[in-house]
Amino acid sequence: MREIDFATWPRRDHFHTFGNFQFPHFNMCADVDLTAFRPAVAEAGVPFTAALVYVIARTANDLPQFRQRIRGATVVEHDRVHPATTILVDDERFSFCSLNYNDDLNVFAAHFAARMAEVKNHPTVAVDSQRDDQIYMTAIPWVSFTSFSHPMPTLDADSIPRIAWGKFYQDGPRVTMPLSVQGHHGLMDGLHVGRYFAGIDHYLHHPKEFLT
Repeated sequence: MREIDFATWPRRDHFHTFGNFQFPHFNMCADVDLTAFRPAVAEAGVPFTAALVYVIARTANDLPQFRQRIRGATVVEHDRVHPATTILVDDERFSFCSLNYNDDLNVFAAHFAARMAEVKNHPTVAVDSQRDDQIYMTAIPWVSFTSFSHPMPTLDADSIPRIAWGKFYQDGPRVTMPLSVQGHHGLMDGLHVGRYFAGIDHYLHHPKEFLT
């Protein structure tokens, strides 16, 4: 992890401007193409959700803006960030599930399975306020939404990106799925979210790059 040097940081004016906003976050939602991804991960024997969370986290780790976090009057950039997703538990409730990202999909998928089993036995909606090296994620598999809004805490400078995906559907010969990406405007712009979607599209269209 490193601390951003404001004296040389090109975004310092944007950071100060949007840091004064009551709600400095913005959200972009677009469909992503699962046509090549779904059969490839199924053939490899990797659970779909584990593979999708892996791609979402891997793409975030590719981009420095998705690894940057606001801490008081400073900004830090993590070397690596980790997924924290929701999973369904009993009684139509959900639980938070913090995960450790690993570049090896098979290692990550095994870890994900173990953590899901643990969390289902001990569900929680407690958030570790001491951690900001995460990417928050959630699934809404019942709706192919076209926009999405996340609940936000009243804590100052919450700069953890939030990502949601919805129900996939057949679109002619393609299988597509809505993906929502929310970020802090002091740290990123539409350009960076556009690069994020481009990275997601690359991995979804070329799953053999990480499947073994």
